[in-house]
Formats: sequence, structure tokens, C-alpha cells
Amino acid sequence: MKKPTGDLAMVKKLNTAIVLDAVLKHAPLSRANISELTGLNKATVSSLVQDLIDSQLVVEIGMGQSSGGRKPVMLLFRETAGYAVGIDLGVNYIRGALVDLRGNVVAEHQRALKHHDPGFAIEQLMECIQLLIGKAEPSPYGVVGIGVGVPGIVDDNGSVLFAPNLKWRNVELREELERRTGLPVTIDNEANAGAQGEQKYGSGRGVANQIYVSVGMGIGTGIILNKELYKGASGFSGELGHLSIEYNGKPCSCGNHGCWELYASEHALLEAAAPLGYGDLDTLLAAAEAGHEEVCRLIAATGDYLGAGIANIVNVFNPHVVIIGNRMSRAAAWLTPAIQAAVDRRTLSFHRKEMRILFAELGEQSAVRGAAYYAISRFFAAVKSGESKTSQFAT
Repeated sequence: MKKPTGDLAMVKKLNTAIVLDAVLKHAPLSRANISELTGLNKATVSSLVQDLIDSQLVVEIGMGQSSGGRKPVMLLFRETAGYAVGIDLGVNYIRGALVDLRGNVVAEHQRALKHHDPGFAIEQLMECIQLLIGKAEPSPYGVVGIGVGVPGIVDDNGSVLFAPNLKWRNVELREELERRTGLPVTIDNEANAGAQGEQKYGSGRGVANQIYVSVGMGIGTGIILNKELYKGASGFSGELGHLSIEYNGKPCSCGNHGCWELYASEHALLEAAAPLGYGDLDTLLAAAEAGHEEVCRLIAATGDYLGAGIANIVNVFNPHVVIIGNRMSRAAAWLTPAIQAAVDRRTLSFHRKEMRILFAELGEQSAVRGAAYYAISRFFAAVKSGESKTSQFAT
């Protein structure tokens, strides 16, 4: 009895995904190598590889070493077959990157964000996106998509439900950007994007359980458990910047009192440093570098508050690593002793025994790289399902 055509099509899609993953993870490799790695027979592998070559995603790069017979033809993933745009929408900046399909940064752009009105901010976003798209070299798939990380709560439709530090509510960001660019857009919380960036390209590679703490004007967290981003029952987990650490503390724009980010963020540090005449992080860090004792003391006090919040995270999640990223990662040299002391003092010894505190390998780029990874992942999902065609994406 013949198998239904739908079954055969599904098997081909699954096998295409297996072969493409093998090339992405292990290239350069031969068709025989793919067969050995995947368990697929050589005829199937040969057919699927040819499809990927025809799709201009895989290229033959010449002969490899022979193990006794004919020299094998080696295959490589064509990372410049397309590009993606990643955007980190901060409270006072927009940071963007154009990356190839491996996530390698091709071009970057950053600008200040001086007003939070959604209309103005979206115009600034569009200017940044168009500038980066204009830097993409001609390629079979062109720019395949856009990823955006925002400092707030985002729903499954890509709408920003609440971003307290931007004073945004119910901004339909994905719909607007897709309408204006004609490209697929993925919107997520900035800290989730940062966690993905560090897991894929930075300090979190190969780490099963990690918490990324984004410390900018506010604080957000991206939670990765068993190598998967944890988003909670409604998709809104990670707002640990709004943990209460002072019962009768300062009022927060979220409606709570005593939130962690009011005491341990860049904004909190700048607020404390204002009486000393410092109004931005650059001049503050320059003063710390020059050995200004009062500035160093203020940064250490912020580190103590950071450590207190991280201790709560460690006691709850028992992660392998906590990764501190975003703008305050630049202050690592002055923050580290205070953070470590607070964590040592406040965590259960069982939880901290195997746990490490790291600063983001990507520095301020974690979220923008993670946002671009969202766009790349969406493109690969389309390729594996057979839904992508060169003409769909080429620009």
C-alpha cells in the first residue's frame, strides 16, 4: 500500500531539517559525513544536499582528504545567502546590527533616543532599520527578517503591552514594523533577547541553566532552563527588576514600591552620582578609572544591591551561571567585588557551590545579537518546513 503523499512530504521536511542542522553544526563536511552523523542513507542525503545547493544555502568548496577511496566533495553553509537585522530598543538609545545567517555582525548603528513617544520612537527605529538594510550586500535571500528587543512586556502578537521606563502601553510594534518594511518581524523582551544572544554567541554557550540579568536604565532578566528560554504561563516571565527588595521603598513606575531596579540599575547609580556632578555613565566610569574614591564607593554600593537581587535569583533558580549584561557590564571591574560579596553572604551554600557569576561576553551587544538570532531562527524554520523560496526574501 502506498504511503500518503502528505506523509512523504513531511518525512522530506524532517530530513531536510536534519541535513541542514548537520551542515550548520559540523561544516565543512562531506555527504558521507552527513550520512554517518544523521543515520540517513547516502541516496537521501545526496538528494537533500542537492536541494540545499539549488536553494543557494549550501556550497561545494572542493575536495577533502581521502580515507582510502575517492576524495569526498566538502560542503559549507553559505552564511552570506541572506542577512538579518537585530534591534535593541533601550530607554535612551537604539542599537542595531546587520548580521549574516551565521550571526556574524556585518554592520552596526547606534543612536540616542531622546523622546519616548511611540510615534517618534518608531520613526527612529525605522531609520535605523532602513540604514542597516541598505548595508546588506546583494544575496539570494536578501534581508530575511527583523528581530527587536524592547524593555517591557510583549505578547504573542508582538504588541508591547507595558514598558514602564518608556511609558508605553499597548503599542502594536510588530504590526507597524511589518507593515512598513514588508519583512517578518519578531518582538520580544530585551532581556530575553540578551539571554538568547549570550546562549548562542557569548558566555552562555553550552550552559544548560542560566539567568541573564540586563542592567541598563532598568533591570530585566532572561531565564534559560534546560537550554530553553522560560517564558512562564502567560509568556511574561523575567520581570525580576520589579522584585521588591525594600518593603516600604521608593515608588516605581510599574506601580510597586521598592523594586530592585530602583536601587541597582544605571538610573539608580546616576541618581546617586548626580550630587557629585556626574550625569552620564561615560564620565562616571572615567572617574572610576581615574581612582575617584567617592565614585568607586557609589558603584560598589550599586553592586551590593545587584548582588542582593542576584542572591534571590540564585536561591530560587539554582542556575549554573548568572550573566550580567547591558550597559552596566562596562563597570564590571568595580562592581564585581561587591556583587560577589553580597551573593556569598545571602545565598544558600548548596546553591552557590557550582554557580558562577559572569559578565556578558558580548557586552552591550547581547540583546541586539539575540534579536537578530530570532530573525535567523524564523528563516531557518521556514527553510526546514519548505515554506521559504529565494524570491520570497530577496531584495
